[in-house]
Order: sequence, then structure tokens, then C-alpha cells
Amino acid sequence: MSVALEKPVVKNLVPMNDRILVQRDEEEERSIGGIVIPDTAKEKPVRGTVVAVGHGKRLKSGQIQALTVKVGDKLYFGKYSGTEIKLDGKEYLIMREDDVLALIKD
Repeated sequence: MSVALEKPVVKNLVPMNDRILVQRDEEEERSIGGIVIPDTAKEKPVRGTVVAVGHGKRLKSGQIQALTVKVGDKLYFGKYSGTEIKLDGKEYLIMREDDVLALIKD
């Protein structure tokens, strides 16, 4: 069974197997009271957008199970999920689909 890959937003990078590439959402620069929060005091966001996906998870039977998430999906993930990488001056996370906690439906 052939699985079509989504065209990645990031050139020359296609996640392997059941991994996905996620760009974190930007956090607010100010608190609710209007205080500017410095970068060193901000927590990294736990939500983001999928920018590339792998071809799927290989099962014990040898078949490939397609991923549930697709490019453009917005999601929540664990605070310590994935591996941070930097490409073209932007930060991304590479994580397994299993690290996704929930999809955000519009």
C-alpha cells in the first residue's frame, strides 16, 4: 500500500515513519494585566501546527498504518514532548504522533 506524503512546508525535510514536524504557536508578550513578560520568564507553548508528516507507523505485520494528523492540523502536545530543532532561523519540534494529546477543531 502506497501512502502519499504531504508536501512539506520546510524544504528538504520529511519526518521518518510516525514522526511529525510541529511549529509551536507564539505566546502572548503581555500578561492579562498588561505586564510585558521577558523571554526568559515565558513558558514554551504546548500547542502548535503540523508542518510536515512522515509516511506512517510500521506495524508488526509489516503494513504501514497512515498517520491521523495531517499538515495544517493544530494540536496540543506534552510539555516535554519531541526534540527541538532549528531550520532556516525558525524553531520546530520533531515528535512521534503518540506524543499528540489532542487535535484542536475549529
